[in-house]
Amino acid sequence: MSMPVPPASAAELFGSALPRVADYAVLLAGAGVERGLIGPREVERLWERHLLNCAVVAEEIPEGALVVDVGSGAGLPGIVLALARPDIQVALLEPLLRRTVFLEEAVTELALENVRVVRGRAEEWAGRMEADVVTARAVAPLERLVGWCLPLLRANGRMLALKGETAAAELAAIRETLPALGVASAEVVEVGARFGEAATRVVRIDLGAKGFRKPAPKSRSAKPARSTRGGSATRR
Repeated sequence: MSMPVPPASAAELFGSALPRVADYAVLLAGAGVERGLIGPREVERLWERHLLNCAVVAEEIPEGALVVDVGSGAGLPGIVLALARPDIQVALLEPLLRRTVFLEEAVTELALENVRVVRGRAEEWAGRMEADVVTARAVAPLERLVGWCLPLLRANGRMLALKGETAAAELAAIRETLPALGVASAEVVEVGARFGEAATRVVRIDLGAKGFRKPAPKSRSAKPARSTRGGSATRR
């Protein structure tokens, strides 16, 4: 399978890291496809729809941040962000063994000193990560993502969910529930607009100074009285 040529914008986004990004593209098109991490039809649009699409999110990440990539899969966007931003530290959080094996191999082959692979579910690491930023791409609906991602953040931390065309609708559906979780602001931002097809919409959710707040447990409604044969269960 022939590899598509990197577009001119790739050099602008990745700079001196572009050769290593190209090596990562080869890994995705080879072992990534063979192991079912990406579909074979994705190879021809690997740069615009995947590599550049992830790289443009870097503009929303503060300098020197600790980033946790939830459900990292093949390393999108975590590995891409680590290549584009050597100033940040990235933890690739992934529960499936076959995916973590691929991620470990990629980290070693690309000599990524600012990346570590963590096997597990986000729920298992709640309150233990203290991340500045949590990212997620094609993992789950936003309603579920906030419950997984927000507990991984420190106070004033940021969640970035790559959602594309569904971003506004998904955020609108849960907006009223966010303040109770400690969210200070939530909006849809478009990143990478000048890069054409690489642009995407991201749901950006920022926690406040007090950090994440666990939702209050749902109260159990009283059980209805049982009826008895031939009369009421309660006496008047």
